[in-house]
Amino acid sequence: MKIGEIWSNLGSIMASIMFVYAMFDKFFPPPIRRYFRKYTNKLTSLMYPYIQIKFHELSGDHLKRSKTYTVIQTYLSANSSQRAKRLKAEVIKDSQNPLVLSMDDNQEITDEFNGIKVWWSANHTTPKTPSFSFHPTSDEKRFLTLTFHERNRDVITTSYIQHVLEEGKAITRKNRQLKLYTNSPSKDWMRYMSTKWSHTTFEHPASFETLAMEPEKKEEIINDLLKFKEGKEYYTKVGKAWKRGYLLFGPPGTGKSTMISAIANFMNYDVYDLELTIVKDNNELKRLLIETSSKSIIVIEDIDCSLDLTGQRKMKKEIDDDENDEKKKLMSKAKGEEKNESKLTLSGLLNFIDGIWSACGRERIIIFTTNFVDKLDPALIRRGRMDKHIEMSYCSYEAFKVLARNYLDVESHDELFPVIEKLLGETIMTPADVAENLMPKSITEDLETCLKKLIQSLEEAKKKLEEEEAKKKVEEEEARLKEEKDKQEFAQEEKNVKADEHSKENAKENGFVH
Repeated sequence: MKIGEIWSNLGSIMASIMFVYAMFDKFFPPPIRRYFRKYTNKLTSLMYPYIQIKFHELSGDHLKRSKTYTVIQTYLSANSSQRAKRLKAEVIKDSQNPLVLSMDDNQEITDEFNGIKVWWSANHTTPKTPSFSFHPTSDEKRFLTLTFHERNRDVITTSYIQHVLEEGKAITRKNRQLKLYTNSPSKDWMRYMSTKWSHTTFEHPASFETLAMEPEKKEEIINDLLKFKEGKEYYTKVGKAWKRGYLLFGPPGTGKSTMISAIANFMNYDVYDLELTIVKDNNELKRLLIETSSKSIIVIEDIDCSLDLTGQRKMKKEIDDDENDEKKKLMSKAKGEEKNESKLTLSGLLNFIDGIWSACGRERIIIFTTNFVDKLDPALIRRGRMDKHIEMSYCSYEAFKVLARNYLDVESHDELFPVIEKLLGETIMTPADVAENLMPKSITEDLETCLKKLIQSLEEAKKKLEEEEAKKKVEEEEARLKEEKDKQEFAQEEKNVKADEHSKENAKENGFVH
């Protein structure tokens, strides 16, 4: 039989089947059709051992975009650009990669999980009757179809789909644009379209690679962050809220804010910059905490300057003084004087950090910064609240080499680097001051000019330090001499008093009284 005849006979058979099906669908009542389809589906399943699961784009009565559909689409987009022949582009808001490529309609790609092969296809149903609407109707639906062999049902429905959702969420977090939040005054919370936190895009370029710090110290911090990030099961096992506190302390200009930015970029966390001075009371602080998201960093910078929360526990005299101050405040209020002072307490802040309310959310880092760690109340920075204390110190030679690489693209200099190393060991200078000297100020300044400028600044700082130390020694010597002189004068006065008393006693014994 010729090929043409085979195709002709096949076409006739298909036409006959379609005619019979059309007659069946038109003239047979629905109960009989359902009964017939029930058994034809069983017959088909014997001949076609594959199962399909559909994930629709729109769900619910209001046809909102399904989060599950979006997550799966994100997961598949990693393979779509390489495997699918037809792609569609979407612009995603608040993403580092705003242009995302995904499968176009009626395209199919394969995926593999634990040696099991599955097929994903993008499908689209068109409406039966044309209609005009600003929103998709129930017939206008896109959906993703997952096809797999029935023998792998348990693995796919339990492990694989969960794997797809977790990976899709991880990709979304990795690609999202970080945000920097700051708390709004409570008087603005009730305004239209206002929120407790306002935000902007967080675009600080700091990283641990560019951070001016000793490599060993950076490695220690990175390992601590990684351990925290992977510690979900551990924190659940020990019964603690999944959070960690960092205290950054050191002189101004040592890189505390840069460290916070480096941690945010490394962990891919949003940053909440909490301004305590505009928080009205403890209840308002709790409401702000509830509005923060998981996988975030809550920062209180210069906490030693934030309200009166950082002093030691008050003694009785101080409490009495406070009571007197409170009376004065009431009197001034009676006179019509208005005071807008925060009622936030140390107890409220401690509960915010480590109390019951601290468990409202997971995977959070709380960071305090201060220039004067001795001013802070021990209860505020104890282990368990501020788990890791990181001293941000003056610039060392290792930190200088990081800055030289960042600002001048130089790893070493046989003549000038040894001089700088010696000077850094003899004086103190913050990383911010070192960086300012290394930064070229004009197109005429080259590598050696900047390094010599730094050497000059270090020599001036060394001379100033020596002068201050000499002045301090003179002052100490003067204080010592004054103390000795005072002691001698006091001893002489005591001697004179004793001599006078002795003479009076002698006069009394001899019968003479003056």
